Amino acid sequence: MKIAVVGTGYVGLVTGTCFAEVGIEVTCIDIDKQKIDNLKQGVLPIYEPGLEEMVVRNMEKGRLHFSTSLAEGIQNADVAFIAVGTPPGEDGSADLKYVLAVARGIGEHMNSYGVIVTKSTVPVGTAAKVQNEIAQALAKRGADIDFDVASNPEFLKEGAAIDDFLKPDRIVVGVASERAEEVMRKLYKPFLLNGHPIIFMDIPSAEMTKYAANAMLATKISFMNDVANLCEIMGADVNMVRRGIGSDARIGTKFIYPGIGYGGSCFPKDVKALIKTAAENGYEMQVLKAVESVNEDQKSVLFEKVKRHFGGELKGKRMAVWGLSFKPKTDDMREAPSLVIIEKLLSVGCEVVAYDPVAVHEAKKDLGDRVTYASDPYAATEGADALLVVTEWPEFRSPNFETIGALMNTKVVFDGRNIYDAQEMERAGFAYHCIGVRTSHHEHAHKTV
Repeated sequence: MKIAVVGTGYVGLVTGTCFAEVGIEVTCIDIDKQKIDNLKQGVLPIYEPGLEEMVVRNMEKGRLHFSTSLAEGIQNADVAFIAVGTPPGEDGSADLKYVLAVARGIGEHMNSYGVIVTKSTVPVGTAAKVQNEIAQALAKRGADIDFDVASNPEFLKEGAAIDDFLKPDRIVVGVASERAEEVMRKLYKPFLLNGHPIIFMDIPSAEMTKYAANAMLATKISFMNDVANLCEIMGADVNMVRRGIGSDARIGTKFIYPGIGYGGSCFPKDVKALIKTAAENGYEMQVLKAVESVNEDQKSVLFEKVKRHFGGELKGKRMAVWGLSFKPKTDDMREAPSLVIIEKLLSVGCEVVAYDPVAVHEAKKDLGDRVTYASDPYAATEGADALLVVTEWPEFRSPNFETIGALMNTKVVFDGRNIYDAQEMERAGFAYHCIGVRTSHHEHAHKTV
């Protein structure tokens, strides 16, 4: 089989590389010449554990190719994946201009039957628009070429994307013909050997499945953050509550960790887009509107704790921030809570020294030189009036607090991810604040609306 993947961002690059890994010939296409030149040299535009080695290995084996030419890449392709960005428009809806431009290009250059697959997260109804664009481009050429459109949403977790692709929980494919189903079944055969299901359905249902999955996970996070804030007011410990409810099989232990809000390229965008799709069709997603609202508020929770602890006297204070990316094992800064927290600290005159193992380069695009970037976690805490833990990178789990205490100006930790034990911190002489637990240093304030 021969496949083309259009777009070498997160989804496209992982998709193309993993298909090459199981022996399929893949051409990844992007209009960004610099990006393609870099990829040919083995230089990746994103950080994802294990991906770089896999790209290099499959290029050397001659299975993975990179090109700026859609015309070249699409020739004789059995399957073409559209994996370009769908940025949120001003009104929260997904912007489909890149997806539809690729569809047009495919129609202008395809020369044999193929299945055109939307891999980008796109609103329900997009496949029909893609179908229309291709058909129009073919008609303009006077070309009588059969094609099918399919929807194959990705369920990749950043930081574990390769495993997610090679050993998927499920593969969801929306098709409108038996021929397309046959092609997609053949394509995914190597991934089904470990017994994971491939679920075929109609195209609108496949498109909706992606949004519903992300919206459900976002809902669990916001629900738990809401509970955490109430726990703090009532003197309950959200960590205990989490263990108490997580053992219920109907609820489960995943995505019920309280924190400082979700970020990244999927949840914020997809929740917004689903709310918007509903509104366009005369329906209000009441639960999801609340999910979004709780999440926005949650990003400010850590800053409010800092403000309370210092009695509002923050000007000139030096703040150490551990973690910038929206979650560990990625350099993705999209909608990262760290950005909201750091902007608030800067706005009241704090000096911010930040450390992140991989996301500094990306963070600089937003924060520039308004923040100092430390070369290691300990350097960030030197002379600091407080330490804020924002992303739960593994290397932050068991630091030497004796060393940190000696380096800091005052021993205060604001733990946005609840990774430390409150009693241990207090024994080490730190004032310790976390999410959803009323510590002895906590001056609880009811939120007034």
